[in-house]
Amino acid sequence: MRFTDEQRLDDGVLEREFILGEIPGTLWTFGAGPAPLVLMAHNNGLPKADPRLVARARYTAARGYAVATIDAAGCGERPRSAADERVRADLRRALQAGEPVDEIFEALIGPMVESAVPEWRTTLDALLELPEIGGGPVGYSGGWAALGIRLAVAEPRIAAATFFAGGYVPRAQREEARQVTIPLLFLLQWDDEGNPRQRALDLFDAFGSEEKTLHANPGGHTGTPWFELEDGCRFLDRHLK
Repeated sequence: MRFTDEQRLDDGVLEREFILGEIPGTLWTFGAGPAPLVLMAHNNGLPKADPRLVARARYTAARGYAVATIDAAGCGERPRSAADERVRADLRRALQAGEPVDEIFEALIGPMVESAVPEWRTTLDALLELPEIGGGPVGYSGGWAALGIRLAVAEPRIAAATFFAGGYVPRAQREEARQVTIPLLFLLQWDDEGNPRQRALDLFDAFGSEEKTLHANPGGHTGTPWFELEDGCRFLDRHLK
């Protein structure tokens, strides 16, 4: 892992860009001592510099966490395969025509999750070697619920997770949800125009965690109230500190 840039932000958070092989990422820290690590993923291909993700990362770091995100394969500015571009073109056409899109999302998101998980695990290996992180524990917080489910099943170092019910979850991850047993906070926007409410509720029901909490708020996809970030940090405090 090689750090390529750093800046101290006006809230006191240190923001550092890094590169790990072909994987670009960002790490936010606050203070000098070892801090619990939170992996913060963006939804289905959005860039790591997405303003909503950066705002959540800075707030969480200022609460005493090391927060990291990456642009996995096909995300952000990283190259996309010709097959991905064809599926995205099919998706745009279907949306414009008002046609069903579930199978197109399945063809797009499923492979993205499979290719992203190894890169996230490689990044986690490198991050946990840094003295300012010091070996864990690790949490996950992100709008990409499908990735979070897969990581929670595959990666025993993740001790707690917050999922946003705002994106398509492939069938494989809906089945894997039954294997998720870590403490879980699940955020749902009740009027999310792109995420059928019942599907989100069924997903929450499927999680195998003994401790799982659902917070539902009125409003559309991007309307998650800011106080949920405060509650999310309290949830992480209980399980990571």
